[in-house]
Amino acid sequence: MPATPRIAIVGSGPGGLVCARVLQRHGIPVTVLEREATPDSRSQGGTLDIREDTGQVGLRAAGLLDEFLALSRPEGQEMRLIDRSAALVRHHQPEPGDTGAPEIDRGQLRTLLLDSLTPGTVRWDHSVEKTVPLPDGTVRLEFTRGTAEEFDLVVGADGAWSRVRPALSDAQPAYSGVTFVEVHFDDVDRRFPAIAERVGQGTMWAKAGRLSLIAQRNAGSHIRAYIAFRGPLDWHSGIDPADTEAVRACLLGMYEGFDESLLDLMRQNDGAFVNHPVFVLPVPHTWQRVPGVTLLGDAAHLMPPVGVGANLAMLDGAELAQAVIDRPGVDDAVAAYEDVMLARSAEQAGTAAAILSALMPDTDSTEPAFPDFLG
Repeated sequence: MPATPRIAIVGSGPGGLVCARVLQRHGIPVTVLEREATPDSRSQGGTLDIREDTGQVGLRAAGLLDEFLALSRPEGQEMRLIDRSAALVRHHQPEPGDTGAPEIDRGQLRTLLLDSLTPGTVRWDHSVEKTVPLPDGTVRLEFTRGTAEEFDLVVGADGAWSRVRPALSDAQPAYSGVTFVEVHFDDVDRRFPAIAERVGQGTMWAKAGRLSLIAQRNAGSHIRAYIAFRGPLDWHSGIDPADTEAVRACLLGMYEGFDESLLDLMRQNDGAFVNHPVFVLPVPHTWQRVPGVTLLGDAAHLMPPVGVGANLAMLDGAELAQAVIDRPGVDDAVAAYEDVMLARSAEQAGTAAAILSALMPDTDSTEPAFPDFLG
């Protein structure tokens, strides 16, 4: 192996970018390979609560914690829990100066991380087709464009449908039984003042049994809402997903009995409904070590979206980078990293599954039954 290992990180999500940033801070070259054509190819999604015991640890290692705190929204930690009649059940407001889990839009976080890297670190429009471990301990990445390149360490940070994971594991994500349908509202304070007031500065969650309506304040007077329910993967069978009015009618029928002000989240949204079935990896998800390959974030431990994934990915990225910095070789570094990460992710994934079951029980009860951990 060369004195300076050739390291490739596949995927430019928060975990992969934190890993790259920490490596570069310590003078170790790294290449990030991203299938998207440009940084602005698509929306990066909604808001994230970055927790001081996980995600903020990664940002501190990356030397970016102060910049993050300047961008983040501590007021976004507000939580309003209501029943389907829109009656307030619980209301949590953060104390002044509380930075335990402030919110930041995914796009803002990604830009912060991208801007911290040496120019040219990310190779855009590089989609990996296959990851091939070689007998000498190196790894060949084969790209969809027909080219290939070899590295001493390949880090799969490429999410749920990772193209690196098959080099380590046969595991495939499975449907959890829960679907989130996303809608959004632009310029909400001016155009939808009633919805803005209902949501507040953070998150509003209305639920009854297997049905939930979740709305989150994002930056720039923007709200994203999620129509979340337990149901079959093909819940929309017989409906053209492009037929917005047909999807709307189907969802309104499912949520009959919810207060009219809550149903406005389905009636007044901007644009189409976006279907997000929740997939998860087995718990625990482990593998036999393969020289030159490892995983982080969703590629390693895809969990329900209960505020854990991005935080663990950034912690993974920082710890993997630190192991590479501290250890004499790639194999020692990966072994040290995986020993900690696999045990931690198994515990966290089990907890995340339990949280999802508590939040989205397989019952038709009209009682909200919010778990205590929601504040």
